[in-house]
Amino acid sequence: MPGFLTDAHMSPRVAVQVQAKRRDCQIHSLRSWRGGRLLDAEDDEILIAAFEEGLTLITYDQRTIVPLVSQWMMEGRSHGGVVFIDEQSILQEDIGGQVLALVELWDSANTDAWTVRIICLRRARARGDSGHNAS
Repeated sequence: MPGFLTDAHMSPRVAVQVQAKRRDCQIHSLRSWRGGRLLDAEDDEILIAAFEEGLTLITYDQRTIVPLVSQWMMEGRSHGGVVFIDEQSILQEDIGGQVLALVELWDSANTDAWTVRIICLRRARARGDSGHNAS
């Protein structure tokens, strides 16, 4: 089963609230994961560490992560997957929106393989609406 790692651009409350809603979801905040030692680490170091622990990175940082992941794909390097969020889909300060979207993603895809997977997270669908929020 995959797990998630929220990056430094996200509130640690997101991880806490997702975990409260889905006890079987392993989710960590970079601020507290590994004692916070990777909080100021380079992106590649974070992706390597996340991959080693089977974690998928969740980030708003498309400026530096997209080129890094693209380079890794061209080199045939693996990573634990990346879930991108942008301000046009869920505002960075919308913790509740992030939590609901991640819970919906977890519910729809927690048995899937996440290695080298790239997902663009969208706002959670209204109850009763079918389909995935991942692309």
